[in-house]
Amino acid sequence: MDADIVILGAGAVAENVADRAVQGGLTAVLVESELVGGECSYWACMPSKTLIRSGMALRAAQRVPGAAQAVTGQLDVAAVFARRNTMVHDWDDSSQVDWVRGAGIELVRGHARLTGEKTVAVTAADGEATELTARHAVVVATGSDPLLPDIPGLREAKPWTPREATSAQSAPASLAIIGGGVVAVEMATAYASFGTRVTILARSGLLRGQEDIAAELVGAGLRELGVDIRTASPERVERTEDGVTLFVGDDAVVAEEVLVATGRAPRTQDIGVETVGLTPGDWLEVDDTLLVAGTDWLYAVGDVNHRALLTHQGKYQARACGDVIAARAKGEPVDDAPWGRHVATADHRVVPQVTFSEPEVASVGLTSAAAEEAGYDVRVVDYDLSWVAGSSVQADGYTGTARMVVDEERRVLLGVTFVGQDVAELLQAATIAVAGEVPIDRLWHAVPAYPTMSEIWLRLLESYGRG
Repeated sequence: MDADIVILGAGAVAENVADRAVQGGLTAVLVESELVGGECSYWACMPSKTLIRSGMALRAAQRVPGAAQAVTGQLDVAAVFARRNTMVHDWDDSSQVDWVRGAGIELVRGHARLTGEKTVAVTAADGEATELTARHAVVVATGSDPLLPDIPGLREAKPWTPREATSAQSAPASLAIIGGGVVAVEMATAYASFGTRVTILARSGLLRGQEDIAAELVGAGLRELGVDIRTASPERVERTEDGVTLFVGDDAVVAEEVLVATGRAPRTQDIGVETVGLTPGDWLEVDDTLLVAGTDWLYAVGDVNHRALLTHQGKYQARACGDVIAARAKGEPVDDAPWGRHVATADHRVVPQVTFSEPEVASVGLTSAAAEEAGYDVRVVDYDLSWVAGSSVQADGYTGTARMVVDEERRVLLGVTFVGQDVAELLQAATIAVAGEVPIDRLWHAVPAYPTMSEIWLRLLESYGRG
């Protein structure tokens, strides 16, 4: 089979590459060994946020007098899992396959391996082999796998990875989580809401790499949910009839299940990258048009290039990638200057992210530490979100903080972080301000509606001053 572009993987990122290439007049083939729609649709973004949402909605109602009196029962955990099953279509990808075909994209089921320049071999589950040849480009969109730390006994203990945590059909009585990043705090939030006794073992603390206000408030929020947070790492793990025992110094944590959430590794181990001079198991280095270094035909998008391991950022890369492949194939001009149509400039310093924890963390751009390390003349402005009228309307006893990081030389925002209930919907305004490098003086004229939580922008500017 020949096509203009062959894509290894058929997750959300791969689908976007194929769709843009087809809209650009090319033919595209997706190759997938699992479910079309990929990790985000079935084991990550969608099921995890669905599991988290019900507990968050319940607690939000309980913080508003009147609504609180109407909430007379506990969380229906079975109903939460049932809703999650509906969200992932019971792990049936028929609707995704229909979309792919409706978009004019070919789909080949099986495991894909590069066999040379622009050639891919696909082995189906029944052993049938298909040879694919790309006329213009091959795109690797295979994503990443959970990384298991080298802890004695851990692998033998058959730990949960994020896949098991998001696809479980019931909540264990107790859960130990190794790691303190986004997945760790999100799953702790979900399972603590279900009544599970949760222990987090995070050697480096919570949410390292985010602003300190995030770790502080999320830590407090999780403890209110009953989560035991320890700054430690297990030295040994053992599964017995009673569950899993994690040995930490002279202490031991016993739980029904253990979840490992300590990072990701690229899915490049068994896709034939060695046939084109690359190293299996390595991340694929790309330029801003997503072209793999040292090639003029191989591209890599999403987690596998290690630029920003977030679905929305991978889809952003995919749009640029599909468009640039079409442009190059047709001999059209390539707009590869920063912020051009064919580049993923935002990957470097304008990455938005929401951590769906208790409370939420919404951030974009550089943290204050990263900005200082990059050499900017930085000023940090914090403001208590509970002092904003819209927050007090949102919930009694509202707790939260906002921070903006300002480049004093240019008087533009380098980064913004919000921590608090329902802050996720504040993030796009911050992303526009950072990506657009909107001057502080102009932001004064972006008047927030009253009384909404967006009034935080006015309060941050007032704290900063007109200069």
